Amino acid sequence: MTIQNRTVQLIYQSAFLGIAAVAVAASMGLFEMQFYWDFYSYFTNLSNYLCIAVMAAELVQTARRSGDGSVTALPRLKFVCLTGITLTFLVFNVLLAGQPGRDPALNYKVSSVLLHIVLPLLYIGDWLLFYPHRRLRPADLVRSTLLPLAYLAFVAAQAIALDFNASILNSTAGRPLIYPYFFLDLSVLGPLGVARWCLIMVAAFFAIAAFYYALDRLLPGER
Repeated sequence: MTIQNRTVQLIYQSAFLGIAAVAVAASMGLFEMQFYWDFYSYFTNLSNYLCIAVMAAELVQTARRSGDGSVTALPRLKFVCLTGITLTFLVFNVLLAGQPGRDPALNYKVSSVLLHIVLPLLYIGDWLLFYPHRRLRPADLVRSTLLPLAYLAFVAAQAIALDFNASILNSTAGRPLIYPYFFLDLSVLGPLGVARWCLIMVAAFFAIAAFYYALDRLLPGER
């Protein structure tokens, strides 16, 4: 059964949003005493921003409710964001954090800890603890792939708008702004290489969604 206590929900949601405010500031470079103008181009940031928006909607719903009950705000978007934030968590902690040649100190920056670990875990916990389960449908697995497709469309639109100008570099990574991640770099991987990575990305989203769908089937439903 989900936790239906309104006070507990309000505390959890408020704490999430309080931490999120610090995380957003960190994503824009506040704690490095500079402004990362390219903050909008990274999937890490965008996936967290979407989760923050969903949590804000939850807080409004809970605050308006007079009594106890499950959280039900934006359930489809909640699930789509769940897959996205889980991928953000896994890629950083499994692949990026221990990458050879990477400065370990980068893993302990405020932005890295909050955006890749704290907020993802809190968001996953929110879905597990406060949302009613056994309500997902097979169509939700398909919907989970819309987020990576939307991001890829966004990156493509930005590249076209910038006329594929590779001389404009990200302020944080020092790579072309039109290719925020290595697997999107047409100049290195070519169209087929990028397409292959895009398929892997979409498949990863579907696999994560399938895991949560199976877990949702095992969790106690509402009476």
